[in-house]
Amino acid sequence: MPCTLFPTINIFIKMIFENNQAFAQSLDRQDPLHPLRDEFLFPRQHNAPIIYLCGNSLGLQPKSSRSYVDQQLNNWENLGVEGWFEGETPWMYYHKALKGLMANIVGAGAHEVCPMNTLTVNLHLLMVSFYRPAAARFKIIMEAGAFPSDQYAVESQVRFHGYDPKDAIIEVAPREGEHTLRTEDILSVIAAHKEEIALVLFGGINYFTGQWFDMPAITKAGHTAGAIVGFDLAHAAGNVPLQLHDWNIDFACWCSYKYQNAGPGGISGIFVHEKHFSDTQLHRFAGWWGYQEEQRFKMQKGFHPEAGADGWQVSCTQVIPMSLYYASLRIFEKAGFMEPLREKSLQLTAYLCYLVQEVNKSLGFEQYKIITPSTAGDRGAQVSIVAQYNAKEIFEAMVANNVLGDWREPNVIRLSPVPLYNSFEDVFLAAERMLTISKTLVAHKK
Repeated sequence: MPCTLFPTINIFIKMIFENNQAFAQSLDRQDPLHPLRDEFLFPRQHNAPIIYLCGNSLGLQPKSSRSYVDQQLNNWENLGVEGWFEGETPWMYYHKALKGLMANIVGAGAHEVCPMNTLTVNLHLLMVSFYRPAAARFKIIMEAGAFPSDQYAVESQVRFHGYDPKDAIIEVAPREGEHTLRTEDILSVIAAHKEEIALVLFGGINYFTGQWFDMPAITKAGHTAGAIVGFDLAHAAGNVPLQLHDWNIDFACWCSYKYQNAGPGGISGIFVHEKHFSDTQLHRFAGWWGYQEEQRFKMQKGFHPEAGADGWQVSCTQVIPMSLYYASLRIFEKAGFMEPLREKSLQLTAYLCYLVQEVNKSLGFEQYKIITPSTAGDRGAQVSIVAQYNAKEIFEAMVANNVLGDWREPNVIRLSPVPLYNSFEDVFLAAERMLTISKTLVAHKK
């Protein structure tokens, strides 16, 4: 079943897929990003590396991580408290080493981003500033089926302001029989509630289906309706090219441990559009580390925020988690940031989709249904697959056979080929093992 590749990286233009290992290996030989694979450590099982397709949950460890962490441990050992101001990387200013790199990941100015805290903490802190309900405008529009932490955060925020979530939260759900949201339906709901919404808060990419929402269109519609617009970019930052500043998004936050490989529970990042920096009426939960840097150690009463996104900091900078993030950001820099990675990502997911259909063809029926959008611009580095029969058994057998993806109830297998470290051969071998397992567990179902 031939499939024309999307026209992106020159070596891949108008190429026809083939379902064999030699073809996958030939793509890897032509891939200019393939050497980056050697920058990462792959888990092993049965004396062999695991085919790791779970970067949408936890990215792989960069080999350089240990040296970046060791540098800070050595500073602590040799400098003690003086490490805040002495040494090659004084901790007081360490976050500034990351800001420019982060800005390239999300399409922002360095002054508009800051590494701090963890994702849901940052979501709460940003909602303190940007969810300001009033008598007429108090509702929040979000996607139905958002990641639970977002649902819980939004529910608690509206309750904190004295509203019932049933009244204050409007969820946009896919049409009956569909798995993904249509952009026109999102925009229609925003327009229909334009007099009563205070905030539009979406995920950049839906964790379950892998759908990349039309963030510029949603932002424009939200602003037209008079609302603030923010995004949770947990599954988008480091995955797809973003232009948060140019799209005029008000705020965003993300974790760093998925596509950005900063380790389990890694430090989060925030974005605040510079248009808000001069608004002295913005509420925020303040802390010492968000105080004006030059005056911070005077220990004076009365909070005066540091300029830019740094003014949303609360607690001391997290040096060790930042060092892990920094290690990965330097690999993104080596890759040329998001555009080259996006080009390869489109090819990896297209090849995986093709191979899943080849598995169905070999089985003689549609055992696997892809619910991730088929349109390249509507998805990131993830393919979500509904298994018609024996879904959990198939997933567990794949793990036992060194293919590690992600399981979601009731019957979805998520496979995420990450362009920084996954190869076309990874994708081929994963599909090959899926077919072998399926022949054992479901071939009789046709």
